[in-house]
Amino acid sequence: MFSKFSFPVISSLIFTKQRKTMQLFPENVRHLWNVWELRATVLISLSLQTILILIGNWRKHSTSNFLRIVLWLSYLSADAVATISLGILSNNQEDSQGDSVHPNYIITAFWAPFLLLHLGGPDTITAYSLEDNELWLRHLLGLVAQVLVAFYVCFRARSSKVLNFLAIPMFIVGIIKFGERTWVLRASSSELFRESMLKNPDPGPNYARYMEEYISKKDEGFRVVPTHFIEASTTAEAFPIPQVTGTTQPTILTSYNFFKTFKLLCADLILSFHDIVNSQSFFQNTNYEKVFEVIEIELGFMYDLFFTKAVLVYSWLGGILRCVSLSFTVAVFVAFLFVEKQAYKGVDVAITYVLLVGAIVLEIHAVAIILSSDWTKLWLSKLRQSNHKSIMVGVVDYLHKAISSIPLIKNDRWSNTVAQCNLITFCLKARPAKCILIHKDLYINQVLEKHRYKDLKVDCKELKDLIYEQLQDRASANLEDCKQLCALRVDKVFEKANCQRLGWTIKEFDQSIILWHIATDICYHSEPNPKSSPSCEASSLLSNYMLYLLLMCPFMLPDGIGKIRFRDTCAETEEFFTERNSITNEKNACKMLLKVSTKILPSEVKGDRSKSVLFDACRLAKALQALGDEENGEKKWELMSDVWVEMLCYAANQCRWSDHAQQLR
Repeated sequence: MFSKFSFPVISSLIFTKQRKTMQLFPENVRHLWNVWELRATVLISLSLQTILILIGNWRKHSTSNFLRIVLWLSYLSADAVATISLGILSNNQEDSQGDSVHPNYIITAFWAPFLLLHLGGPDTITAYSLEDNELWLRHLLGLVAQVLVAFYVCFRARSSKVLNFLAIPMFIVGIIKFGERTWVLRASSSELFRESMLKNPDPGPNYARYMEEYISKKDEGFRVVPTHFIEASTTAEAFPIPQVTGTTQPTILTSYNFFKTFKLLCADLILSFHDIVNSQSFFQNTNYEKVFEVIEIELGFMYDLFFTKAVLVYSWLGGILRCVSLSFTVAVFVAFLFVEKQAYKGVDVAITYVLLVGAIVLEIHAVAIILSSDWTKLWLSKLRQSNHKSIMVGVVDYLHKAISSIPLIKNDRWSNTVAQCNLITFCLKARPAKCILIHKDLYINQVLEKHRYKDLKVDCKELKDLIYEQLQDRASANLEDCKQLCALRVDKVFEKANCQRLGWTIKEFDQSIILWHIATDICYHSEPNPKSSPSCEASSLLSNYMLYLLLMCPFMLPDGIGKIRFRDTCAETEEFFTERNSITNEKNACKMLLKVSTKILPSEVKGDRSKSVLFDACRLAKALQALGDEENGEKKWELMSDVWVEMLCYAANQCRWSDHAQQLR
């Protein structure tokens, strides 16, 4: 499988065969290609960088598939195009003869440092996925190789022209950018990230010296009693007094404090007892709105840590490097304005201006992203809490508020939507294919079909409140209860609702998801006014979301045969709908399913060859409907919402941190 680091190799092969391939084209086409190949690739490289820096940060809060495709293609192509451009540059240079280097080669060689700058990438996206961080050694090798090529290009174009001297500061900027990216990839790799979380090794008390003194005293005739050696400082660190974090301090500071604790889980380390107590104390004494806001900010910090240059940019060293790169680029631009340009082609001069202006604009945009980020807000909050007042703090605060209001730079934390997939809608095939030219048996068509039936619903406050209340009821400072918090406790829900007869529905996790999903959908469409009940609407949202995870993100759920069950259930559902032409929409489909008699268990009729749970779900739906008839419909929906929250919590706990982090992108 190709990675972005395979492209330099591929581009080298393409470049080697270029001359032979171009022989197939007419003379005028070859001449046009020879004239424009370098100029075109350099401009394309700048365009790709512009795309990356503009939308690289949007994927944190955008759910657009088009945006993901554009970003993915741009990310993979950016390094390849810059590498090809450097290859063309190195091939086009002629041997220098004193000061007689052709002006065309001098000005094109001046573009080499800009290509290094492009290879460094923007601050908003250094890695497309977590796997890119693990390949930092390859990137380091690429850094060395590309810097040598750029140096070779500039060296062969050496002369007494001013342009050669202007290339030096741009060369420094390019190395800074490229080096930053490699350093950040290394710092975000799993091994280095875990090491950064570990404390300094603790050898403990000096046992050998203690025993020497013990034996010496004993030999001298003293009566010596062995005692525990405990240092006061160690005791104080090991047993801090738990404090409720964030009850009075700003939300951004609370989020950052929990983020520092949360990072331990992303390094496969465990939390201390007091970390757990401190966390529970805060979440049990706060409303759900602030809780979810804290979690949003935490996840934003985590995203920045793994997929951007945040670990370096939001530090004093990063600030210094930003000042150096921006000031050098502006200085070179101003100097180029006064350089004698008659010897150079007008188109090359124009491209040089575009590269310089582009570099300055991208740097300014990067600074704007920094000033509008939560990291800047965190810095300002820390200074306010320490009563630090200065003109610089006031200016940064004003810029933060002003830039954050710009739509293109606005620092949104997430999409505020919940992904939805519905099995009955999927089986009805009610949505026409967007591309009829792709054969139905091809894998790409299967992927497109899944996305065609994916919906997004704006997250409702009732759903957040429901999840928060249930977790708050279950959580406590007791470690035993904390362990129970991570277990699937649907049987407790049944016991509370006096519905132990529904215990047969909770067996294998993937089976339970599909079973309860269909039953929830049938009950939802059987309601005269489903949107009037908060529990009903929340149950439907969670039901469709859990099926989305099963279908689109199965790696986030416990191991099972969910895909097989889904396919078999879909096959049986489609067969049922095909035999009844009167079914035209979800409401009719659910009514027809509810009419099917299930007095005999489906397994007794079908055996275990098919893993479909369609008519088992009909049995469950009828049992739930009967529960609603006994008292009132709200009790039924409260039971279902409780079951779905249990499944959601269990799935979240079973998912590895790396899969959670991967989904942040």
